[in-house]
Amino acid sequence: MEQFRNAGDKATLVKITVLRGNNLRGNKAESILNYVRAEFNGIFLGDSQKLDAAVDQGVDYNFTCSFECSDAAHTLDDMAHKPVILTVIEVLPKEKKQKEEKTAVIGQAIPSLNVTVCVPEPLLSGVQLSESNLLKVTVETAYSVPEVWNPVSGSGPPSSYVAALQVPLTAEKEQVLMFSNGLLKVGGESEPMGRLRKWPLGPLLAPGAQFIPGVSMEGDPIEMEDGDLTSIEDRDFRNEAEANKKRVSWDTERRCFLDADGAGEDETQLSFHGVAYVDMAPLLYPGARRVRGAYRLYPFYDSDLLVKVKVALTTAIQGFFRIWCCWGLPCGSGLRHCISMYADSRTYIIIEIALEKSLVPKRSPEELAKRVMELIPPRAPLPRRPAGAERAVQEYQAQIASVADQVLEQYQQLFGPAFLPGVKPLDPTSQEQRKTKLLGELNYSGKYFAFKEQIKYSVVRIVREKMLRTEAFSDPEQLQAFLSQLYVFLVDEMHVALNKVRKGRSNPVSELGLFVMVLPLQQLTRDRSHPAHWFDYGVLYMLTDDYQKAEECFHYAVSMEQTHLPSLLMCGILAEMGGRLEEAETFFEGATCVDPANVVAWTLFALAQELLCPEGGLSSSYHLALARLQLLRAEYGSAESSLKEALNDNVWVLFGHIHHLTGEFGKAQECYERTLDFVTDATDTHPIYLRLGSIYLQEGEFQRAKTTYLRACKSSPSCLTWLGLGIACYRLGELTEAEDALTEANILNNGNAEVWGYLSLVCLQTGRRPEAEQSYKYALKLNLQKEAVLHEIKALQDRVGFGNPCF
Repeated sequence: MEQFRNAGDKATLVKITVLRGNNLRGNKAESILNYVRAEFNGIFLGDSQKLDAAVDQGVDYNFTCSFECSDAAHTLDDMAHKPVILTVIEVLPKEKKQKEEKTAVIGQAIPSLNVTVCVPEPLLSGVQLSESNLLKVTVETAYSVPEVWNPVSGSGPPSSYVAALQVPLTAEKEQVLMFSNGLLKVGGESEPMGRLRKWPLGPLLAPGAQFIPGVSMEGDPIEMEDGDLTSIEDRDFRNEAEANKKRVSWDTERRCFLDADGAGEDETQLSFHGVAYVDMAPLLYPGARRVRGAYRLYPFYDSDLLVKVKVALTTAIQGFFRIWCCWGLPCGSGLRHCISMYADSRTYIIIEIALEKSLVPKRSPEELAKRVMELIPPRAPLPRRPAGAERAVQEYQAQIASVADQVLEQYQQLFGPAFLPGVKPLDPTSQEQRKTKLLGELNYSGKYFAFKEQIKYSVVRIVREKMLRTEAFSDPEQLQAFLSQLYVFLVDEMHVALNKVRKGRSNPVSELGLFVMVLPLQQLTRDRSHPAHWFDYGVLYMLTDDYQKAEECFHYAVSMEQTHLPSLLMCGILAEMGGRLEEAETFFEGATCVDPANVVAWTLFALAQELLCPEGGLSSSYHLALARLQLLRAEYGSAESSLKEALNDNVWVLFGHIHHLTGEFGKAQECYERTLDFVTDATDTHPIYLRLGSIYLQEGEFQRAKTTYLRACKSSPSCLTWLGLGIACYRLGELTEAEDALTEANILNNGNAEVWGYLSLVCLQTGRRPEAEQSYKYALKLNLQKEAVLHEIKALQDRVGFGNPCF
C-alpha cells in the first residue's frame, strides 16, 4: 500500500487567485477604495492592492496568495474542514486630525468574487485518493436539556455548551472533534428543516458567513433513523420535546480527512458531564455512507467508556459523543446531580455521521452475477428430446387423469352425498379414515391392481423414451439415485394431471391426491429443465433435515437460472448454516440485485452483515443470537460457551438467565446486578427486575427487593412487578404502601391468586374483617398454590380470630 506523506516530506504549494470583485457597495454612494484580505487556518496570507471601484460595479484585483500544505502545518485535515476566508475591506476617507486611515468590512459573503485555486501537482496520488475518505460529522440539536441549563443573568460568568466526538483508534489513542458555541434556546417552535449547516469556526467569520454554501439539514422520518428513540412509544415525547422544550443548537458540520489508517488528533483533557453512544456499525454495510438519529445522553464514567472502546475495537465502529455545559454546580452535588440530570430530562441529541465513500463498497450487479457464476457455474440448456419422449409424458398424464376419474367415481359412491350443495362438508380430521376405506374398497374390487398395470405401461415408455434407459443398472447406488429423481419427476407430472382433473369439479381433489401418491411411482424421474421444480425438491429435503441434498437441489436450480431468486436465498441460508459466511453474503447481495424491492432478500442480507465481523469471522451479534436460541432449547452448556465468544453488555443478562434456570441463584444475582450497573440499559430489563427481586425476597433482603421492584414498576409496570413490590413492603411492615401496590396489581390482573392472598394478610394485620374474608375467599377460589402463604394466612387468622368465612 502506498504510504501517505510524512511530516518531513516536501510540502505542496496551494495558490489562491482573486480575479475580480462584483456588486461592491460601501458606506457612501461614490466610488469605493477597497482591497481583499486572505486568511487560512488562522494565518494571514496577504492583502491585495487598494483599488477604486464604482458602486455596484466590478473591480479587477488579480491578487494571488498561497500557503504550503504539509503534515507540519496546514494539513490535509485542515483543508478538509477550514475554508479560505476572503474579506473585502473598504478604506474610509481620513477626517481632520486623523493620523491613521479607518476601514470597514464590506463583507465576506455579500459581494461575489471570481476566485481560482490551483496546485502544481495533486495533493494525493491516485492510490492515496482511493484509500482515503472524507468523514462529515454534523451535530444538530440537543433536545430536552436539563432545566439547570439556563442563561446566566447579572454579573455571573456566561454559559457555554460544547460537544465533542471521541472516536477510539486503539484502547489508548483517540481522536476528538470539537463542536463549540452551542446556542441555548427556550423552545416554543420546531427547528426548521432545510436550515444551513455552519462551519466549525464560529466567531472568526462575519455575521451570515458562518454557513457552508449549499449544505443544509435534511431530516429522516423517525422510523428510518439509526438512533435510540425510534419506537412508537418515543414519538409523542420527541414531538413535544422538539416543538416546546428547551434545547441547545449547534447545526455545525465538521469534516475530517481520513487516510488509509484513519485520522487522529491530540488527546484533549476535558471535564465532561454527559455522553451519547453512537453505533456506527451500519456504516459497515456495503454501500452505506450515512447514519443519523437521536441518541440518549447518559452520565459519563471512564470505566464504562473503556468497556465500550474494547468492545468497539473487536466488533464494530462506535463513536462516543461527550456533551457538557460549563457552569458551576453546588458544592458536593456534582456526580449525583449529573446522574439524575440527564435521566430526569430524558435528554437526547441529533447527530449525523456521513462518509464521502462507503467503507465497504457495494459490489455492482455485474460483479455479483460473476461471483455467483463462479460459485455455481451455469449449465447449458438441455437438448430437446425427440417427440417420442413428449408423447410418453403426455400418455402418462392422460393415464393419471384416467385413474383419477375412476378413483373419483369410486370416491363419490362412498362419500358422494357430502359433496352436494348445501350439505355439511366432510370432517377434515377423518380424512385418513376415508383414505383407508377408499383403498380397501379399491383392493377388494381389484381396481387397485388394474390401475397399477395401467400406469406401469406409461412409466416404461417414459424410462425408455425420455430417460434413454434400455439396460438394467449394475451399480445399486446409481439405481437408487435414478429412482429418486424419477420419483420426483413423476409426482410433479402427476400434479399437472390432477390440476386438469380439478378444473370444473367441486369435490376435494386434494384428498384424491392422497390416494394417487400411494401408487407405486417410486421408479420414475422428473424433467430437469425447470429451476422451480428443483427448488421444490430442495424444500422437500429441507423438511427432512437433509441439508446437503437440499443444497444440491438449490445449486442445480441456480446453475440453470442464475437469477432464480428463491434458490439464491436458500443457497445463502444453507451457506450460512455451513459456516461459509462470505459465500452466504454473496448469494444474499446477489438476490438484492435480482429484485431490489424484495424485503426478504434485504432482510437476510442485513442479517448476514450483522453477523459478520469487519475483520472476517463471526460477530458478537452472531454468538449472542446463537446463545439465545440455545437458551430457548434448554442447551445451557452450549449457550454459556456461545456467550463467552460474545463481547456485549447483554451477555450478563443471558448468563443470569442461565444460572437462574439451573438453580444457581447466587450467580444469577451477581449477573443481574452487573447488568443493571451498566450505564446503558439492557435490551429487556423486565425479566431481570422480576427474577432479581424474587431472589432478594428469597434471601430476606426486602429493602433491596423493594428498590428493584420499584424500578420495574417505573420502567414496565405489570401485575407481577406490583405484586413483588407489595410483598417487599409487607415484609418491611409498610402496610399502607403494600396495600397500594397490591391494589395496583389487582387492577392489572384480578385473577392472580397470590395478590388476593397478600391482600388478605394486609387486611388481617389492619383489623378489617370483611375485606380479609373476601380476599381470602377469592384466593381460594383462584386456587392459590403457594403453600407457605396459605399457612401464613391461616396462622394469622387463628391469632386475630377472624378472616376465614368457613367458620
